[in-house]
Amino acid sequence: MSVVVQEVTKYYNRRCAVDKVSFGIESGEIVGFIGPNGAGKSTVMKIICGYISATSGSVTVCGRDVRYHAKEVRRNIGYLPEHNPLYLDMYVKEYLAFVAGLYRLGKNSAKRTADMIEATGLGSEQHKKIAHLSKGYRQRVGLAQALIHDPAVLILDEPTTGLDPNQILEIRNLISETGKSKTVLLSTHIMQEVEAVCGRAIIINKGVIVANGTVEDIRKDKSLETVFHELTAREP
Repeated sequence: MSVVVQEVTKYYNRRCAVDKVSFGIESGEIVGFIGPNGAGKSTVMKIICGYISATSGSVTVCGRDVRYHAKEVRRNIGYLPEHNPLYLDMYVKEYLAFVAGLYRLGKNSAKRTADMIEATGLGSEQHKKIAHLSKGYRQRVGLAQALIHDPAVLILDEPTTGLDPNQILEIRNLISETGKSKTVLLSTHIMQEVEAVCGRAIIINKGVIVANGTVEDIRKDKSLETVFHELTAREP
């Protein structure tokens, strides 16, 4: 397994955000992590990435426990958070070179920067300031920075939120292409997103995993009708 989450629970003070969450993702899978807003998706993803600690339970990424091998785990993860934190005053190429430096890519920095610009379709925008980009292109920059160190696992938190239909299609295509060589966990609150790019869906509701399987199998589960209706009602 590329990612294994076992009995993960997270409390914020007395509030339980996620409760005994368990799932695994095989190498090369694109898995949709889906649920209503506030269901616990971002909390689980931050725990996987090592940005916050679980109250109990364990997470391993590429065979390494996040608690004891945080640096190694982070080298294997590319993370695009829901609110894409970019340095708006930097130029696209300059910013990606800066990120490559943070990962200490050394002699490979220039090549990886150029490769990511090409892979994410940023060639025409590379000499622009990030502040002058559309939201769709800013998401491309976010994907490029998440991929620049060639991680084995890509964690994407609501990557198409706020984009117009054309931008959504572009980002979905990028994710599908990336998933040919990476393990991808993609969070969303829109079932259509999962159907478009994912081979499997994991549904979380009120901090608890309520389904894990193909979208077709999940659609047939009558016990999920209420949650499923909420998710499909949000489709654009």
